[in-house]
Amino acid sequence: MVDRNIINKLGLTQEKLDQQVNEMFGEQENEFLEQALQKKVDSRLPGTILKGTIVSQIGNDVIVEVGLKSEGIVDAGDFDSPDEIVPGKEIEVLLEDTDSESGLVLLNKRKADIIKGWETILDTKKEGDVVKGKVIRRIKGGLLVDIGVPVFLPASQVDIRKPGDISRFIGKEVDCKILKIDVEGRNIVISRRKLIEEERRSSKEKILDEIEVGQLRTGVVKNIADFGVFVDLGGLDGLLHISDLSWGRISHPSEVVELDQKIECIVVGVDKEHEKISLGLKQKTSSPWEDVEKRYPVGAKVKGTVVNVMNYGVFVRLEDGIEGLVHISEMSWTKRLAHPGEMVNLGDEIEVIVLNVDKERQEISLGLKQTQTNPWAIASQKYPVGTIVTAQVRSLTNFGAFVEIEPGIDGMIHISDLSWTRKHSHPAEALQKGQEIKCIVLEVNEDKRRISLGIKQMTEDPWIRAIPEKYIPGHIIKGKVAKITNFGAFVELEKDLEGLLHISELADHKVDKPQDVVKVGDELEVKILKVDTDSRKIGLSLRRVQWAAEEQSNEPVEQKKPTGPEKVLSDADVEQLTKARQKKDTDESSDSDNQQVQESPDQDEESPEGIAKEEPVLQVGSETANPSESEQPKNEQSQDNSESEKTAD
Repeated sequence: MVDRNIINKLGLTQEKLDQQVNEMFGEQENEFLEQALQKKVDSRLPGTILKGTIVSQIGNDVIVEVGLKSEGIVDAGDFDSPDEIVPGKEIEVLLEDTDSESGLVLLNKRKADIIKGWETILDTKKEGDVVKGKVIRRIKGGLLVDIGVPVFLPASQVDIRKPGDISRFIGKEVDCKILKIDVEGRNIVISRRKLIEEERRSSKEKILDEIEVGQLRTGVVKNIADFGVFVDLGGLDGLLHISDLSWGRISHPSEVVELDQKIECIVVGVDKEHEKISLGLKQKTSSPWEDVEKRYPVGAKVKGTVVNVMNYGVFVRLEDGIEGLVHISEMSWTKRLAHPGEMVNLGDEIEVIVLNVDKERQEISLGLKQTQTNPWAIASQKYPVGTIVTAQVRSLTNFGAFVEIEPGIDGMIHISDLSWTRKHSHPAEALQKGQEIKCIVLEVNEDKRRISLGIKQMTEDPWIRAIPEKYIPGHIIKGKVAKITNFGAFVELEKDLEGLLHISELADHKVDKPQDVVKVGDELEVKILKVDTDSRKIGLSLRRVQWAAEEQSNEPVEQKKPTGPEKVLSDADVEQLTKARQKKDTDESSDSDNQQVQESPDQDEESPEGIAKEEPVLQVGSETANPSESEQPKNEQSQDNSESEKTAD
């Protein structure tokens, strides 16, 4: 700053002052002074890169001396590592701003590094050059790589095939090729794939010439799929199928290998024309199936681990590479399993029996139930025929009921073995699910695993003695109409015992519909026609009860003494009366035989057997004698005997 007061005291004018200055400084001095002034001015402009020295660190601020009126401040985050913040160390910083009022100078080290890096890259690198950098982070569309300056590596240029999750490259150093440099936009695009393709092309032909089946090759796992692994052999990829990874069962290749893992494989197939190579990992060891029959003979009890549960059974691992199948039918002697998971779970260790070994197909059949005693093998000894057991009803079907005798042992009661006398249309009429009942063993079939049971067999068959002794043909009994059909009505005589009242035995006249004569619930008096113990049927008649009632009403009453003159029969009269009686007996016997023929179910009309035929009458004086009336009890007994021989349909 020029002090005008001093100039005025010296008495120098402006022209004289300029002249003296020009005399003191020549051209060289003036040029030097101009450069120093320009440098001083430029160093104070924002955006200038300055050299400075670290003085100290206060909190998150790093104090840097850059030769200005005041010291500058750099954020500690601009340094890659806290170890770089060392007092006395020289660094380059970018002057961002100066605050004249507070005297603060804001500096930025990271921006200065980027600017210097760009200048270095632009001066030393060009498109097509190979650079090495460290992957900083993942950004939209690819990765950000630090090669001195942040550059962009697109996801499509990371590898020669789809790399999957590219985040696994973060923190790793990669070699790439510069694809494009945008100087104005300060943007550089690099490619790792381009560099790999060029390297592979140079080595592919060499590999195809040298590779042979059976060779051991070292490669790096580059991609893992559900069906296998792609291994980079150094210029050419080989496929390691999931079935060639291990002798044992694996669900995914990642259980054996991982990305970027270096592995040694055996070449199992080469197609040089299509440049395809098949690799194998399990082939490095001998197959465990070679002597499997010796190590797992049929009938041996072995231990294994459940490794897979399917609807049809479970797979059990006996050792690495050896697995056997326990079919669902070989899991329990008695339980009817809907799914194997009802008995075993994944990871369970179980004991099994070797049932069959197929070395060629590499299959072993195992049994779980064979480790236990078959309850059906001793069922006939434990439950001989005639044994009374207590069982619980498990299920009901149209043909019978299944009952549980003991856990795992079921028996069946056929619908025909429920009752001696009642014909059930469904077992639910007699039994309920969950009900406990007593029954008797009828048959045990160990081969078919069946036990036949019966309830009615626990009591004597009433058709042998009880029913024939109680229900005698010719007797009149009471009953209730239980059911009506088109051919007659069933009459309940007692609980679970019914007799058939055929349509032809309802009335003397022709009956078209049984319900016209009787109805369900009607209480009737019926006459027993026949008890058929073989077919277990009782034939009944309603009209014959009516005949008996009519005949009883026609029985003669005690003869009163005549009011007129007493008439005495002569010997001739007695002889004539005897002949008339004999003739009537013959006629009634003939009528009874004819009626038996007509009483078939197909007959349309019934002969009114109860109507007596016209009988001879003996005239004695003025009195008339009817032999049928005098012999009425005898005729009724004859007719009852005839009726007892009739049968029911």
